Amino acid sequence: MLQVVACGAVVFPGLFLAFRRLLPCVFRHWSDADVVLVSERLVSSIHAIMATTAGVIVVLSCRGNVINDRHWLATYFVIWYGVPYMTYDIFAMYLSHYYRFRVKGHEDYKQHSLRTVNSFIRKEFLLVLHHIALLTILLPVTLVFNDSADSSEGTRGISSSGACFSQSSARITFVSLGKILIQLSLQDCWLHKANGGMVLLTFFMCRITLFPYMYWVYGQHYGIPLYSVPFHLSLFANLGNSCILAPQVYWFVLLCRKGYRLYRRSRMPDPSPPPPPPSLTIRRMIDVRFTTARSSRTLSY
Repeated sequence: MLQVVACGAVVFPGLFLAFRRLLPCVFRHWSDADVVLVSERLVSSIHAIMATTAGVIVVLSCRGNVINDRHWLATYFVIWYGVPYMTYDIFAMYLSHYYRFRVKGHEDYKQHSLRTVNSFIRKEFLLVLHHIALLTILLPVTLVFNDSADSSEGTRGISSSGACFSQSSARITFVSLGKILIQLSLQDCWLHKANGGMVLLTFFMCRITLFPYMYWVYGQHYGIPLYSVPFHLSLFANLGNSCILAPQVYWFVLLCRKGYRLYRRSRMPDPSPPPPPPSLTIRRMIDVRFTTARSSRTLSY
């Protein structure tokens, strides 16, 4: 229990506070909103790397029997780092929201209050709902199924399917890097464009092809072709996977559209005003000379 408290109360909040102290020393012109935003993104990147690494280790360790093999790392990662991070991240998102509106000069954001919390929940409702659903549904269900499936050989953690879902955090690293590059005014450099491509690639590989891969691994274990796997699974399992996959496809389409718009915008020439036609330029020169000559004649009279 003390280890859980230490991991939850020290690691992610401690990193966040450390970045809040260090970043103003390097970027002195940044506001509080900038420092909090980049600190939150850096901690999110660290957690994403940890979750992805844990998922890869579990998947590689459970290749022999993907149905029954288990690994202790995924269970302890959920308890020690999954739940504490989701709890911390809600608070970090609120701080980012608070300082962003405080810098803009909103009267309600001079100090923390129930009004600022309510405004944060209304503006970031989907993200808050996502975190609460993970804390109250997905993570507890994962732990319950893991405990009920413990064998007599000892606790070996979660199955490889849960570890595959852990790898879906891989894209968060590149999303956070993109936000940091924009904060550093590097959105026009090649690194930002390459990072955008990595966002699309990791999203597609870790959140869409993940489901066909799990079905394929299941079919390999039981010796059945891929197209027959859905008929060997329960209706509940297929519906659950479909409900998770559908929003991933929708978000991926939105990301592709945004990337295409940015690509077209970068290929367009700068909107500089065209030069006036020669005939109009000559006419203006004649008008100026005529007006000057007329003014000199008037002065001589």
